[in-house]
Amino acid sequence: MRTKLQKFFTRLILSILGLCVIVVTLFLFLYVFWKGKKVFSLSFLLDKPAGVPLGTAGGIYPALMGSIYLGALSALIGGVLGIGAAIYLVFYSTGKRFSVLVNMAITGLSGIPSILFGLVGYTLLIYRFGLSRSLLCSALCVAAMIIPFVAIRAEKILEEKGREYMKNSLSLGLSREYTLRKLILPVCFIELLGTVALGMAYGMGAVAPILYTGAVMQADVPHSLSDPFMSLPYHLYILVNNGFSLDYAYGTAFVLMLFLLIIQLICKFITYLRKDN
Repeated sequence: MRTKLQKFFTRLILSILGLCVIVVTLFLFLYVFWKGKKVFSLSFLLDKPAGVPLGTAGGIYPALMGSIYLGALSALIGGVLGIGAAIYLVFYSTGKRFSVLVNMAITGLSGIPSILFGLVGYTLLIYRFGLSRSLLCSALCVAAMIIPFVAIRAEKILEEKGREYMKNSLSLGLSREYTLRKLILPVCFIELLGTVALGMAYGMGAVAPILYTGAVMQADVPHSLSDPFMSLPYHLYILVNNGFSLDYAYGTAFVLMLFLLIIQLICKFITYLRKDN
């Protein structure tokens, strides 16, 4: 009887906690949407910022595209480095000391405040190397920030799905490289792609790493890596920090939240289809 009561109350408490998470998430989305519904429209998504001060009229199209470019480029760089580190740790690591150093580096990167990535990026890329504030500089800073995000998740995916393939392939005389290219990476591709996409969403929402390295208050859609760019989080920061227009700030916030949610839902849906097949 006592055991049944313990199980009942444990499930009840956990269910309440799960419900609280759902309620908080829905509340945030509904509240932000309600506050920004006055400005949310198709023209808001497709027009350039306007008004005096800038951002109190018009739309957010350059900021939206700038965020997409930043997220895609940083995910490409950080994804390659993060997945590469995970592949080394799972399949190529032989010396314990170096593996411990790699793991410590990944863990250390994950604990660094995001503002430090922007500070180091500004000091090295712009002040020391003389590069201009640009999409490339910001993408490098954000990529460094998402490396541990990708590496930790990719290592878990490769551990669960790839170790058995590697063990069996080596016993049959196949090389590690052949097994990786022909067996492990194709099998884990969808999960790894989803991890990189989530890293893209994580990087798109960052303000601190791009604050001094490439984001500006007004710019067109970047045509090259050396161009400065607008970003949704930075645009939102400017609107709120200067008190220009809370309606446009909430509208920008809702678009950012909705876009990040769509990315995560697509990743979950692809993973679900993969498991069914």
